[in-house]
This record gives sequence, C-alpha cells and structure tokens, in this order.
Amino acid sequence: MESGRLSSTEQALIRESWQKVSSNLLQHGIVLFTRLFDLDPDLLPLFQYNCKQFSSPQECLSSPEFLDHIRKVMLVIDAAVTHLENLSSLEEYLTNLGKKHQAVGVKVDSFSAVGESLLFMLEKCLGTAFSPDIREAWTRLYGAVVKAMSRGWDLRGER
Repeated sequence: MESGRLSSTEQALIRESWQKVSSNLLQHGIVLFTRLFDLDPDLLPLFQYNCKQFSSPQECLSSPEFLDHIRKVMLVIDAAVTHLENLSSLEEYLTNLGKKHQAVGVKVDSFSAVGESLLFMLEKCLGTAFSPDIREAWTRLYGAVVKAMSRGWDLRGER
C-alpha cells in the first residue's frame, strides 16, 4: 500500500469528513450495513452467530453480535484514516483480515457493494458537504484497503 497514492489534499478531505462520522461510529455503521444488505441481500447468510441464521436484515442489524461486528468494521476504517500517511503499516493486518473474510465465504467481488455502501453512508452523514473531491478521496482510500485485503485470498479460491 503506497502512501504516496493519496495526496495531502485527499488526506485532509478524508480526515475532515471522517471526523463527523467518528462522532457516532455505530449509528453510521448501521447505515452502511443497511445499505449493504439492500445492495446485496445474499450477504446476509454469511452472518451467523451461535449457529443462528438471521431471517431478515433488521434482525441481523439489531443483534448484539452483529453490532459488535459493525463496531469492528468502523474501527478498521478509523485505523486507515489514522494511518493515511503510512497505509503500508496496515498491510499485514489487512491481508490477514482478507484471509478471515475468505474463510467465512466472502467473495472479493462483494467488496464493490461494501464500497458503494461506504460512500452512501458518507453522503448521508455529510449531506451537501459530500463533494466529488471527497467521494474521489474515499474511493481511492477504499481501493487501497481492498487491494491489501485481496492479497489475503487464496488465488485458487473463488473471487
């Protein structure tokens, strides 16, 4: 992950926009995952806790175990924002995170819906402040994160 990919302007846009989101990570994470399940309902069965299959996105989004997952996802995004100047410091962690996601049946292709959901959440949170420049900066950051996580997939496995 090359830190040179994000300009100082992009880094500032990401930090400023994330500051508003980070005031309530769980609430904004719920928006992100609600959108994700709208875009790709087939992801719902991947989330099972204590062998319990959720019958609806609403049931999943209200379970304490899934809320904990949302917090973890938002903390990964927070870590990426914190390490914008040195994203390569997260490389090993993100690669291992990719391995864990492959192990539970997530396909690399699913990350496009996650990216769309992230942008949707940012737009809902920031309102009119969500500019094309902010969208582009976040798209570039998310692309770097996905690239690192994708390295954790067994290339012989499904994408």
